[in-house]
Amino acid sequence: MELETTRTSDSYDVVVVGGGAAGLGGALSLSRARRSVLVVDAGHPRNAPAAHMHNYLGREGMPPGELLRIGRGEIAGYGAEFLDGTVREVARDGSGFVVATATGERIAARQVLVTSGLVDELPDVPGLADRWGREVLHCPYCHGWEVRDRPVGILATNSFAAHQALMWRQWSDDVVVFAHTGPEFDPADREKFAARGIEIVDGEVTGLEVRGDRLVGIRLGERVIEREAIVVPPRFRVRADFLAGLGLAPVPMYMGDEVIGTHLPAEPTGATTVPGVWVAGNVTDMRAQVISAASAGVFVGSMINAALIEDDVTSAVSALRGSHVG
Repeated sequence: MELETTRTSDSYDVVVVGGGAAGLGGALSLSRARRSVLVVDAGHPRNAPAAHMHNYLGREGMPPGELLRIGRGEIAGYGAEFLDGTVREVARDGSGFVVATATGERIAARQVLVTSGLVDELPDVPGLADRWGREVLHCPYCHGWEVRDRPVGILATNSFAAHQALMWRQWSDDVVVFAHTGPEFDPADREKFAARGIEIVDGEVTGLEVRGDRLVGIRLGERVIEREAIVVPPRFRVRADFLAGLGLAPVPMYMGDEVIGTHLPAEPTGATTVPGVWVAGNVTDMRAQVISAASAGVFVGSMINAALIEDDVTSAVSALRGSHVG
């Protein structure tokens, strides 16, 4: 979904990089605090492949794009502005920053809120990407209800597969684990699988069986195992290359001893190690669902406003003292 560009200035209190739930939440908090805000968004939200979003109280089942459309309208009503584009670089400029886009715009900002999210990098199995967000899933809290009581497969590519299998068993009593390229399951996991009626199928998955635009099975060579949904463990890679010039780089995200992706670390307030640069949503918390990302954006927006108030007061005190000199 593209944004209607409404930029009227080359300088803002805050530039928000990313117009998903976290970015719009931050922009809402800041614009209601009477801050000048520009949201720069490339129009590629992570949840675009999903037809509906869930676990958002009061918005249950709403298409993701509809939430963004409503949110943008609400925020525009408080004076926030929008720019359809991709941020190429954020650079320090005196006490503030310059945000440069891929098409050459240069926008000054006192503070920057990064809500650029992440990319789900899927296992290298033909057909997975085409059905991502439909029958190829990863979060039971997002999609478990929709595939309840249906045949579900778990693609094992790392040690997290055992946890996924036992978790998805809550939504269906027909769960099969495809050993694929994952590690060998230890005796304790196998005992748990047996106790919960979870089967392990050995062999490498070679593709999906689709009929009439509907997933009906998982292929292992010539063999097809009937499944109507397949759970995959994506690698979560944050979108943050544009911060490299500030010395902000993603760090590995671990689950146990295994790296499952990257994230930008931050203080509980959303502050990064670069003063004036803040983060919210999936770029720092891969577990954040839409409602929690929006909430984080609102909270971090209030923290940014507090920092700006402190700067405003400091500047006003300095000006007052200067007026008394002589």
